[in-house]
Amino acid sequence: MNQTIIGAKTMVVSPHYLASIAGNGVLRKGGNAFDAAVAVSACLAVVYPHMTGLGGDSFWLLYNKGDKKVRAYNGSGHSGCNVTREKYRSLSSIPYRGIQSVITVPGMVDSWDAIIKEYGRLSLADVLEPAIEYASSGFPFSKDQWVHTMKNVNVLREFPETSSIFLPNNRVPKINEKFVQKNLANTLKELAVKGRDYFYKGGLARRILSSLQEKGGLLTDEDFADHKGDWVEPLTSSYRGYSMFQVPPNSQGFAGLMALNILENFDFKTIPHGSFEYYHLLVESLKRSFQDRNQVLTDPEFYSIPLEKLLSKTYAKELAQSIQLKKASEVMTSPIGSDTAHAAVVDEEGNAVSFIQSLYFEFGSGVVAGNTGILMQNRGSFFSLDPSHVNCLEPRKRTFHTLMPAMAFKDAKPYILYGTQGGEGQPQTQTAIITRMIDYCMDPQQAINEPRFVWGRTWGEETQELKIESRVDQEVINSLNKAGHIVKVVDKFDKVMGHANAILIDDQGFLQGGVDPRGDGAAIGW
Repeated sequence: MNQTIIGAKTMVVSPHYLASIAGNGVLRKGGNAFDAAVAVSACLAVVYPHMTGLGGDSFWLLYNKGDKKVRAYNGSGHSGCNVTREKYRSLSSIPYRGIQSVITVPGMVDSWDAIIKEYGRLSLADVLEPAIEYASSGFPFSKDQWVHTMKNVNVLREFPETSSIFLPNNRVPKINEKFVQKNLANTLKELAVKGRDYFYKGGLARRILSSLQEKGGLLTDEDFADHKGDWVEPLTSSYRGYSMFQVPPNSQGFAGLMALNILENFDFKTIPHGSFEYYHLLVESLKRSFQDRNQVLTDPEFYSIPLEKLLSKTYAKELAQSIQLKKASEVMTSPIGSDTAHAAVVDEEGNAVSFIQSLYFEFGSGVVAGNTGILMQNRGSFFSLDPSHVNCLEPRKRTFHTLMPAMAFKDAKPYILYGTQGGEGQPQTQTAIITRMIDYCMDPQQAINEPRFVWGRTWGEETQELKIESRVDQEVINSLNKAGHIVKVVDKFDKVMGHANAILIDDQGFLQGGVDPRGDGAAIGW
């Protein structure tokens, strides 16, 4: 099992060791945390292509030591100007795969440019070098990519351009076999030279859109040309005296803050970690935050989300009082995607970045845009076609987004950077990790290694199932069942729990890094 890595000056954590190595290399070459974070992001787009890519979105939390300020960047895309519910009138929902699911502009490339220009020391070309090398020369096919490729073989075979990349010679590559993405390498090289606008307004945009439109896609030149991410104020709350930060809507980050506000009403000093009470309270607190989230979360440009009420301590106390200490409540949910990649970087100066990116489902829409090597996201498939639904599909709208990088501050300085893959599991795993680190004084790796759970929707049908790892004590599992939780015991380190990462900056200034044993990640500090 992984052990916490301690760095004296810097730390990089990500779900793939090659991306972590690239981020560390950028730091050693004189880049700062912002440069390194973009390098990690770009590398993940290459070495974790089933989870993330240039055709997807990203959300960022950034702390700049110079102005001692936390900022957030919303790198998610809007639906196209011609994307209407009328286009789907013969369907009950937007398809999860295929060209009909490609209805939002990818926002990640824009976010790279914005962050490098605002805070970086190096050029975009500099930080893309490792990703270009991995794509052009190849890298060892990871176990995680193998698992998800095997799971999605039929999806990948539906699309010839996709199959030619991810099923070379019509087969799943072996673990550690060299995996090369020449078209993606050429695209990254072009971006390094021509910059962000080449993706949204230039020749690359035209190639992407020409391919999508040939397949019947709805996105237009205007949609790409008009895209721009947003610098936004992060949401903040407190937990046991620590300042907690999340990205605001259309991210679900406020659900994580709500859960902590509810849990703050319970004295964990009297609740053993790993006990029935611990798991029950976490699950019930999260259910209540999900109920509100599901009612209000969408693009705030289209709906006024009552965040002041939702994040108030008074409201949290009311929700806490509604929890029955020996009985599970019923909250129905619906399916949600789980493919994401979280990473974090802290540099020697004290700058810090926590970010997360995604294609939504594994391999996104399944559609590769022509010869660009870019796999397009299916994030827009989460829009509802019900006109009365808060997250109903409308032109130029951002959808409910699961991505939610997090930070905790102590004495007005970054203390913990954390996040995880996993759709609906993101606020759940975040809540488990942060309570373990703050309430039970665990280091990052121990907090990640401890048994995890995920309640409700991940993939498949609507469910109230509580998936819990078999390492949890059987008496605790029996008590959860007795209380009315619909418990399903899963593997010891089940991949449905996602891949979490965390960095803690201790009182000596050392950086403790932890990554998930379920993935291929690495914590690298020096």
